[in-house]
Amino acid sequence: MMSRTRYLSPILLVAAALALAAAGSRIIKISYEDGRRSGNLRNGPWVYESNRPDGIVGTVGELKILASRAVLEAPEGKSMQAAEGERTATFEGGVTVTRGRLTARGPRLVYSEATGLGVLAGPAEMHQEPAKEGEDPVDVRAGEMSFDVDTDISTSSGHVVLTSGNQKGWADRVYYEEERGLAVFTMEEGAVKLVRERKDGELVIHAPEVRSLTRTRKLIATGGVKLVDGAITTSGDALFYDDASGEAIVIGSPARSVNEEEGFKTSGGTLLHNVNKHRVQVYRKPFTLPTEEFKKVDE
Repeated sequence: MMSRTRYLSPILLVAAALALAAAGSRIIKISYEDGRRSGNLRNGPWVYESNRPDGIVGTVGELKILASRAVLEAPEGKSMQAAEGERTATFEGGVTVTRGRLTARGPRLVYSEATGLGVLAGPAEMHQEPAKEGEDPVDVRAGEMSFDVDTDISTSSGHVVLTSGNQKGWADRVYYEEERGLAVFTMEEGAVKLVRERKDGELVIHAPEVRSLTRTRKLIATGGVKLVDGAITTSGDALFYDDASGEAIVIGSPARSVNEEEGFKTSGGTLLHNVNKHRVQVYRKPFTLPTEEFKKVDE
């Protein structure tokens, strides 16, 4: 009979293997083709320096970090080799981060092998080229950005402004899935502000949380929403908006719309607000907010 203390279930074995693989993929490699390295060979810290702004190159997973100076350190009491998976790398002197179609810049980045997170200090800027013709580039400005090497997720915080095509959003924090183009705007207090520029004026959405698929130009807003379309203001509990149709479906208990110029009011459980025609009417079909389409990878 097999001893219980020695037996590991297949699930635990798989979890352990995944944890080891994740830890291995977080180990950073630093090269210095046009530069030099100094420091204690066994215990570190190792200091990399170059006269070129991109002379020091850190590579971990799909993430590449370029700078003129870097310091790789081990926890106290451990050698650099024994500490692999626990070390910290600090890049300074103007940092450029690249991953796929994305490029970000800031004055300093600290990368932790233990967490797999690279934190780019601000003011930080990020630009992502469109995946294909007809899609929009994405630009972000923030006080700080973090990049997860285990996924394609970046998170920006501190007076974040994200621009994609004719859309611009302001928030305290923006979670962004780079390949999928899902941006989740949140505020600690108050409401996210999202503006869509149009030929005949701005369309403004206010809500505590807004989730936008930047590639397909669709979004949902939740937590109590207000949509301002010129003289028309429509409010409710949540809304779904598709830029291709120019239609916003607003749900509430009830949802309400007011046209200040015409003195016209509309209310109902669900309202259809056509921003191209500046017209609001009661939506008679059954409607469920498509939250599944906007879920984060870990939800």
